Amino acid sequence: MSTFAAVFAPDGQAWRGTELELGEVDVIDDVIDPALDFATDTGAESAVILIEADDEWFAVVRVGEDGEPRVYLSDARAVEEHPLAEVLAETGMLVAAGPAETSRGPAPGGDPGLLEEFGMPSDELRSLSVGGGVLPADVLAVVADRAGFGDLLDGMRL
Repeated sequence: MSTFAAVFAPDGQAWRGTELELGEVDVIDDVIDPALDFATDTGAESAVILIEADDEWFAVVRVGEDGEPRVYLSDARAVEEHPLAEVLAETGMLVAAGPAETSRGPAPGGDPGLLEEFGMPSDELRSLSVGGGVLPADVLAVVADRAGFGDLLDGMRL
């Protein structure tokens, strides 16, 4: 399984970002602790984590100073096949975000409004998730562009 993960943190003037090596993820703290450490190191109060797995699904995780993660998963069905998605679902926030476009289409779950203050409306995030023929990496590129850290993500993907 191929997984890409990166963390981004706004420091008031600009975004900073770095790729994350998640390794073995057994609990949500294995995902958010490195992100909070990065945010603290950059002087930010919160962090956004983008995760893309196997060209099949993506997740956006936002964590603030309180350490409570907000999670959005492009296809909640991934919890059945991917241990990382299962850990993300354990936050308790992964309830269906609305009906899938078709019974065979993605079934997004979680908090689609977690990036609204950064320019990514919840309805657009959900629409991108269920749109056919769009790869998760492409959706994350749109998310990053809207939030203001698209160039950082592009640099990591080269």
